[in-house]
Amino acid sequence: MAFTRAAGKHRRPRRLARSGANLAGIATLAATGVVASLAATPALAAPSAEAPEAEETGLRQAIVAGDTLEDTIERQAQAQQEAAERAAARAKAEAEARKRAEEARRAAEAEAKKEREAKERAAREAERKRLNTYVLPVEGSYVSAQYGASGGAWSSGSHTGVDFHAGSGTSVRAVGAGTVVEADWAGAYGYNVVIKMTDGTYTQYGHLSSIGVSVGERVTPGQQIALSGSSGNSSGPHLHFEARTSPDYGSDIDPIGYLRSHGVSL
Repeated sequence: MAFTRAAGKHRRPRRLARSGANLAGIATLAATGVVASLAATPALAAPSAEAPEAEETGLRQAIVAGDTLEDTIERQAQAQQEAAERAAARAKAEAEARKRAEEARRAAEAEAKKEREAKERAAREAERKRLNTYVLPVEGSYVSAQYGASGGAWSSGSHTGVDFHAGSGTSVRAVGAGTVVEADWAGAYGYNVVIKMTDGTYTQYGHLSSIGVSVGERVTPGQQIALSGSSGNSSGPHLHFEARTSPDYGSDIDPIGYLRSHGVSL
């Protein structure tokens, strides 16, 4: 008697049938791009003879592997984007810092230039004032013989200048800025110096014991030009001082008024 086995509900499909189902699944996945993950994933290779077979194992593994790869790529892209943004922010901050530093440097240079120019202007102004300043020819002295005084002590019959009290060897100063036009012996004046002043007038210093400047030399207010003495027609050590409109004898003007007009107190 022949026996036949009825198909059971739980009968396992033959290997051929399972393989066909898997192939069908792979074909379906190929259209969605998962097949590439199947080929590249060792876990999805053909099962060994000893490994138990399970339904739909290949499909599930392919989906998991595909999701993991996508997540990894997304994280890498995000990390690269964040790194690029940080680098851009850092570059921007550095550029702004350099800009601020450059602006600060230029501002400091401009301020230093302003201060330097202000100091230079102040120095020029101070020098201008100094050169326009007039002083007594003998510091701390006083007039011992007035201008225009008459008497036999003067060859012209009157005093053409003023005498400042000064012991022999006392420093004689230029009363203002000018250029030396005469520095030698001058007869009755003894050793003398004549200076052309910057305002075009002339000043004379007579009866000197020594001369410390030469013709053509520029002098400044208060500069020592000689030492007082009693050379020439003199009764004793003193300084004879004259103010003139020209370098020639006879063009004298009141020396006290001249000094006062230039701010010298007497």
